[in-house]
Amino acid sequence: MPLTLPQLERHLFTAADILRGKMDASEFKEYIFGMLFLKRCSDVFDQRWQEIVDRELEKKRSVAEAEKRANHRSFYADTFFVPPPARWDLIRDELHHSVGDGLNVALGALEENNTSLDGVLTHIDFSRRVGQSKLSDQKLRDLIQHFSRYRLRNEDFEFPDLLGAAYEYLMRDFADSAGKKGGEFYTPRAVVRMMVRLAKPDEGMRIYDPCSGSGGMLILSKEYLDEHQKNSKDLRLYGQESNGGVWAISKMNMLLHDIADADLRNEDVLASPEHREGGELMRFDRVITNPPFSQNYTREGIPFPERFRFGFCPESGKKADLMFVQHMLAVLRDKGLVVTVMPHGVLFRGGDEQQIRSGLLNEDMLDTVIGLGPNLFYGTGIPACILVLRAPASKPSVRRGKVLFINADCEYHEGRAQNELLPKHIEKIVGAFEGFDDIPRFARVVSRDELTNNGDNLNIRRYVDTAPPPEPQDVAAHIYGGVPEAEVDADREAFTAYGLDAAVLLVDGDDSYLHYIPTAVDRSDIAALIDSTEGVRARRRTLDAAVDAWWDGQRARVTDLGATTQLMDLRASMLDTFQAAVGPVGYLDEFEVAGLIATWWAASQNDLKTLSARRFLGLIEAWETSIVTALADKQAPGDALDHKLVRRLLPEYLATLGELRAQRAALEAAITPAPDAEDEISPEDGDGQELAQGDLHALKAELRKTKSQLAAAHKAFVSRLREARLTLNEDSARGLVLDILHAELRAILDAAVARRRDHIVGAFQNWWDKYHESLLAIEEQRDASAGKLHALLNELGYAR
Repeated sequence: MPLTLPQLERHLFTAADILRGKMDASEFKEYIFGMLFLKRCSDVFDQRWQEIVDRELEKKRSVAEAEKRANHRSFYADTFFVPPPARWDLIRDELHHSVGDGLNVALGALEENNTSLDGVLTHIDFSRRVGQSKLSDQKLRDLIQHFSRYRLRNEDFEFPDLLGAAYEYLMRDFADSAGKKGGEFYTPRAVVRMMVRLAKPDEGMRIYDPCSGSGGMLILSKEYLDEHQKNSKDLRLYGQESNGGVWAISKMNMLLHDIADADLRNEDVLASPEHREGGELMRFDRVITNPPFSQNYTREGIPFPERFRFGFCPESGKKADLMFVQHMLAVLRDKGLVVTVMPHGVLFRGGDEQQIRSGLLNEDMLDTVIGLGPNLFYGTGIPACILVLRAPASKPSVRRGKVLFINADCEYHEGRAQNELLPKHIEKIVGAFEGFDDIPRFARVVSRDELTNNGDNLNIRRYVDTAPPPEPQDVAAHIYGGVPEAEVDADREAFTAYGLDAAVLLVDGDDSYLHYIPTAVDRSDIAALIDSTEGVRARRRTLDAAVDAWWDGQRARVTDLGATTQLMDLRASMLDTFQAAVGPVGYLDEFEVAGLIATWWAASQNDLKTLSARRFLGLIEAWETSIVTALADKQAPGDALDHKLVRRLLPEYLATLGELRAQRAALEAAITPAPDAEDEISPEDGDGQELAQGDLHALKAELRKTKSQLAAAHKAFVSRLREARLTLNEDSARGLVLDILHAELRAILDAAVARRRDHIVGAFQNWWDKYHESLLAIEEQRDASAGKLHALLNELGYAR
């Protein structure tokens, strides 16, 4: 069975658990990264070593001579040479005492024998003391034994770049655990992906991140070219990172993503920019970065001071942000582009920073300001923004003398600890950036003159306010009843797209006011009346038919994945054709349609990678492996039982489990009295109580039997799943996988439709809440109640 992504993610998470509690994630992350890298290098080396030995034996050399040649570095030009002290079999089998020192020797030997690892590994110190203690030999042996569970060669993975994906997972987990410190090395990948799309890197370009962290900007720039069927080998990647430990992590990250030629330097980019040509700063086509927020810096002795031609920020007060921006602009090629994250303060602070802003605007270098939602970044809950800047005189003609403001502060998915940009949010932001046009309450193109009149204050809300308009309140409607036709007209376009004629619920009244139809007697009737409308149903059928027809056209391409169709070709085809097939229906807007298919692709791409590498049966086997591993690691069993494969292969089994669980719950409820049940039993209930005791014995026996049946069913789960999987051949597996992928797309579609339905129903319910009960009606009810009260008082003799 191949090693699956959930399996490897769980493996790495459990490795971190071995050290968790002994020290913080920010302290032990290097140990996990180092151990993973050492194991991977050793496993790949062992494979290459054996290939060389076998080849030399075929040449009739002796075993000793073959092994001698296999131990020579010259045979490993395209991979890492692992010297004996760093080979995993020695570490696993012989390193039992002074384990930390032995691991340090292994890392040092690996670095010493591979020039591309210079400075990457030796900073990891397994013998380092944290507080008053250091990792014990037993802890480190536990870690070694844990990493010995799986071999980490490409042939062992469910898809080729599995290790890179797992490394990303591990960094994300460490960023979650490290809290504020996580922001020092990890930018959420959804934000990075959006920034790369704004930058549009291309073949032949130099891509630069002056504050490169773990290297995500550079890696996703390379993947962007892969996704667009371009030659990512014809892309030069450059980065600089001030933190030595983070720099080392980024080097390993690149290597585990099979990027061996990235030029990453370790130094403070303001104090010592390292990328130079002919004594001058190297120039780049794209600068994509997330520099540290609100830093101090030292002006004295700063090299290349001409970088800061618009002025210097204050050295204290943590206001170095625009120093980073000026450095980025100083290293741009003639038609270069900068995409950078910034704190909002750079948009409106006065003094030297205002002077720098004015300089950027006067030279027409600022292209776009994008406000993001709160709590998207590690280490800060405050919102940030993205600035897009261009080299002087390089703006397209339509953008000259203008700045686009995009207020995306509402475009995020709220998470428990961290908010997230979803594909639909990215599509909307990127679409607005490329369209360069006004979008109500989202985007606005602002002239240089208007910015000048505002003192070059770039506060986003000054130009684009996302606050909803005030709720209209029609005084006449409140007094006399009826829904103002003007309010209905404002939403009529949305109703039409949904297939709803407002006349289905509202009929003409007097003087431009509408009234609910007689059958709508209660607010709760509104949703059912809308859902039963033939126009609404017909519109949904049209949407479903368009999606299903599109899927039918893609089935052959998915089937050929890995044979005649490449993964990124499929991606490009799907994203383009889905918009063309579903967009004209008009049910969802262009951003929703683009977000829908992008969401499906993001959720399915790892399955498609496995499908491309191992075909349909291989994908189902990978799903089975992930399910069984989750159970073995004692994850929540409900997660495994709810897996899409289980739902398809074992519906009767799941139904039986459901019945047994319901039966158990009913028996437990019958046996366990309500908290106040004893208080409600009267002395006269003696005979009934004796009878209940007899029933209780039978109920407890039935409960034991049910629990036993449930335990037996759970125990049989793995074998039942395997039996069901073994009944499949490649043809039946193909049908099953395609149906599952289609169902997942339909589920995402259903969620989008449900959101649209909520908006439509909510509009009519809101009008009901505001206007259904008029002031006149309330007064009539009051007068009627007062009449009844007076009549009652008369009867009682209290009338006056």
